[in-house]
Amino acid sequence: MKIEGELIHLAKPNLEVHQFLSTLENYSAIMPESNKVFEILDDRRFKFGLKGMPEIVLKLVESADTNVVVLSSDNDKFPFTLSGLLHSVSEQETQVQLVFEGDFNPMMEMMIKNPLSAFVNDLSKGIQLQLS
Repeated sequence: MKIEGELIHLAKPNLEVHQFLSTLENYSAIMPESNKVFEILDDRRFKFGLKGMPEIVLKLVESADTNVVVLSSDNDKFPFTLSGLLHSVSEQETQVQLVFEGDFNPMMEMMIKNPLSAFVNDLSKGIQLQLS
């Protein structure tokens, strides 16, 4: 299953956006209002929990390339990645798109597709608000 979030345009340089997305503490600020738990576990992992859903641990797995930041689930039973794809439009403008990718059975996909789509778009709006 692949969910592509809304493409957002930021009046920020690529490096600044990349640094923001690579800093785990910033995810607390972009979480939707339904977030009830947020905790930094170590320098590469954080835990969050949305109302009505189990808590999820994400780990930063890729941030060396300034055009992508990849977070991965730390749970083998719920494997997925959340990638922030960055594209420099100019020296002072960057486009960002969040992409969720996971391998789930068809029944699970039906149940989680709409809430996950909303979550990805809420994160995108949070990024836009924080970096505007």
